Amino acid sequence: MTIADIKSAADSRMDQSLASLKNALARVRTGRANPALLDVVQVDYYGSMVPISQVANVSLLDARTISVQPWEKGMGAKIEKAIRESDLGLNPASMGELIRVPMPMMTEERRKELTKVVRSEGENAKVAIRNLRRDANEAVKKLVKDKLASEDDQKRAEADIQKVTDKHISDVDHIVAAKEQDLLAV
Repeated sequence: MTIADIKSAADSRMDQSLASLKNALARVRTGRANPALLDVVQVDYYGSMVPISQVANVSLLDARTISVQPWEKGMGAKIEKAIRESDLGLNPASMGELIRVPMPMMTEERRKELTKVVRSEGENAKVAIRNLRRDANEAVKKLVKDKLASEDDQKRAEADIQKVTDKHISDVDHIVAAKEQDLLAV
């Protein structure tokens, strides 16, 4: 493994950490409706648990309502029950074949709780990125120890890895700040 391989691997894994953060924050409910909110809900489909998106079309009716259109007639009641029993605090209403999931208004207390959750997720992402930086630096040190790279190469590589780390940490801060704005704006 070369220094370039180590740097590119660290960069791609840090990108994965950012993607994971975005995915986690998509589940944090703001006042707006978001179809990704239902991605975590599992439905019993002929004996196996599957995500709602595999048995129904999930979309937005308006800014505060998610619509769920089951692909099979018998799935409506199961989907409605799964949404109601999830820990999302949602109360779906069935309208024939269409299930409407209105988003309740958020209280100030709930917004503050969710802001703490968002900051915690951001901090977890930063820790993961810093751990990846440490792993990359240790891999570079091992190359120097094994005489496959010089100490000057090590210094340059560590500086490059630090720049990539700083960029990703900054991206985490921007993502968290944007999500906090979403929570406070509604």
